[in-house]
Amino acid sequence: MAEALREAVVGSLNSLKQIAIIVIPLMIAMEILKDLGFLDRIADWLSPIVRIFGMKKESAFPLAIGIIIGLSYGAGIIFKAAKEYQLSRKDLYLITYFLVSAHAVFEDTAIFAALGVSASLLLLTRLSVAAIFTFLASKAIKDTEKGVNL
Repeated sequence: MAEALREAVVGSLNSLKQIAIIVIPLMIAMEILKDLGFLDRIADWLSPIVRIFGMKKESAFPLAIGIIIGLSYGAGIIFKAAKEYQLSRKDLYLITYFLVSAHAVFEDTAIFAALGVSASLLLLTRLSVAAIFTFLASKAIKDTEKGVNL
C-alpha cells in the first residue's frame, strides 16, 4: 500500500514538473506576444470567424490557443485571457464547445497522419463539426452577462 502511494505521489510530481516546463514558457511567450501586439493581430485575423458565433473579437485568442496547443497546456492561457478581456459567460461557453471537438487539431492530425489517415480530411472534418456545433450553440445561448470574474 505504501509503495503504491509513493509511486502515485512521485508520478504526480513528475507530471506537474512536465506541465510546468511547458506551461510557464507558454505564459511568458504569451506576455511577450501581447506586448508586441501580436495577440491583437491574431484576434483581428480571427474576428470574422468568432463574430459568426456572436462572440467578441477578444475571444479569438483563447480559441486559437486551444486549437493549436490543446486544452491541457492551453488552459492557463485561456483562463488568463478570459479574465483579462472580461469575456462573457456566453463567450466562454462557446470557446469550450468549439474546443471540445477541435482542441489540439494540429497535434492530433499529425499523429493520425503518421498512421495513414488523410490529414486534410481529418482537419477539415474536425473544424467543420466544431464550427457547426458552436454556431448552433451560439443561437441557443442567451448572452445575459457582460463579464465573468474567474
